[in-house]
Amino acid sequence: MHVDSSIWFKPKIDRKKLKELSIRSDFPGLIHFAIYFSSLIFFGYLSYIFWGSWFFILFYFIYSTIYAFNVANWHETVHRTAFKTRWINEIFYYLSSFQGMAEPLSLRWSHSFHHSNTLQTEEEYDHEIEVSRPTDLFRFFLKFIPLTDLIYIHQSPFVHIFKLSFGKLSPGIKISVPVSDIKKIIRNARIYLLIWFAIILSCFYFDTILPILFYFLPSYVGKPIQFAVNVTQHLAAKFDSKDHRLSTHTVILNPIFSFLYWHMEYHLEHHMFPMVPSYNLKKLRKEIESQLPRPFNGLFDFYKTILPYLIKLAFNSNDYYRVKLPENT
Repeated sequence: MHVDSSIWFKPKIDRKKLKELSIRSDFPGLIHFAIYFSSLIFFGYLSYIFWGSWFFILFYFIYSTIYAFNVANWHETVHRTAFKTRWINEIFYYLSSFQGMAEPLSLRWSHSFHHSNTLQTEEEYDHEIEVSRPTDLFRFFLKFIPLTDLIYIHQSPFVHIFKLSFGKLSPGIKISVPVSDIKKIIRNARIYLLIWFAIILSCFYFDTILPILFYFLPSYVGKPIQFAVNVTQHLAAKFDSKDHRLSTHTVILNPIFSFLYWHMEYHLEHHMFPMVPSYNLKKLRKEIESQLPRPFNGLFDFYKTILPYLIKLAFNSNDYYRVKLPENT
């Protein structure tokens, strides 16, 4: 992912140290995915065993929450920083994208665009803005309740892929994807539909709802915690600034959430240096900390501070959260 450093504010850091922090390795990624999928399989198995009992609800919610963090998995692999070896990275990227019902090629282009144009409206429009400054507060707060995203199924990734398979491109794809890749994206969407159709047919063939339960529904059941963590990235932040310190937040998380989130709580640092692997972001922060605003100390601290601004922004676009920057930066 390339971000033009001549435009955006860049903190001062020793080049040798930055190069050292940017070194990738296969080992951390392999360990991460081993723990992630082992946990997913474990709680999936417990859900299966306790199907029909009250314990199923507990284990299935945990399974679904872990599953929903596929967003963090594809995010680290879309940057190609999860692994040093390219083909290993791509395998897990495509797997994670399929988990989240996201077409991988367009996702890579649109996310690169987001990094180059973070919360920009004046030039090339960053279509990730909507989640950062929602105007429909009712829908925003519904996301903290399991399954409520199904109310808006017409705007879901499932429907997006369906439309894409017929060549109907979203505004984000139109602005970020080269024409040469459009046919490939449509082809990928059609492959997704074929696989989904096979999954649904298997339910009828084996007379069970379990394939739907373990693939299609988890992202909706496990959405609340994943959303609460993931949406902190740019929520209620300033638009049209060439300083990531004003548009991107760092929120220190507990070890479990930090693991599931691939340490992306250091999101400000990530936007400034997107080629630094996630496991080095904490070290990166220590190198440039004096040039950054203070991080939020956990989700409670974040939402206590940000939610009033979020509510105000629904009525006045100038009531964004104003970051206090260090002096002399």
